[in-house]
Amino acid sequence: MLLIFVLEGSVLQWLIPSVWQTKVHVAPHFILIVVLYIGLYQNRHTALVYGLAFGLLQDMIYYSPMLGPLSFSMGLSGYVAGLLHRRTHNSIVFTMISIGVGQLLYDMLVYGLYKLFRVTHLDFQWVFFHQMLPSMLINLLFALAIYVPIRKYFEFTANKAENEAD
Repeated sequence: MLLIFVLEGSVLQWLIPSVWQTKVHVAPHFILIVVLYIGLYQNRHTALVYGLAFGLLQDMIYYSPMLGPLSFSMGLSGYVAGLLHRRTHNSIVFTMISIGVGQLLYDMLVYGLYKLFRVTHLDFQWVFFHQMLPSMLINLLFALAIYVPIRKYFEFTANKAENEAD
């Protein structure tokens, strides 16, 4: 996850075409996607801890003018994804819907906290259509690309843990 964290803040900004950045703002939140997968396939408490830790790193290093909004939002989104996992079965459609909802929850929480503390003065409708939706689509493409490897990894670690328990 540290590698994804470093790549997200440095290399991935160069890969997004500059033409896109003039009309919409696309923010890759690949760490958030991994945290949501942890919530869906491992444990909601583990996702909460990873979300709080990596969100705090993002608060301090990359994005935030305040300390805590990204950490809180990422931790809560991972925890909610873990709650969704317990209620239904896992399929690719449910997983992608959960990740999309988790991404929107994260972005709305960050926007709401920034609006509450008067960090941003942008209208919600503009932010939703020019920042949240394009970012969600890019992040869903990433989530779809890593779906099979990350699910196999979580199944492998679960089977390994069961074998060690026996």
